[in-house]
Amino acid sequence: MTIKKMAIKSIQELPENVGWEDIQERINFMAGVRKGLRELDEGRGIPHEMIREEFKEWLLD
Repeated sequence: MTIKKMAIKSIQELPENVGWEDIQERINFMAGVRKGLRELDEGRGIPHEMIREEFKEWLLD
């Protein structure tokens, strides 16, 4: 599926009374997820253990 088709499908799934900001937020979210997945595919992700160490006081063991 092309990016354009994915965007149209996603917008069509929103409620009828949606505003421009909601549409923009949906598109930005989708773009961010795709960027993150691409970075992971390229090996540019951050290892889970590194994140655990950086945020250990926020996480429950």
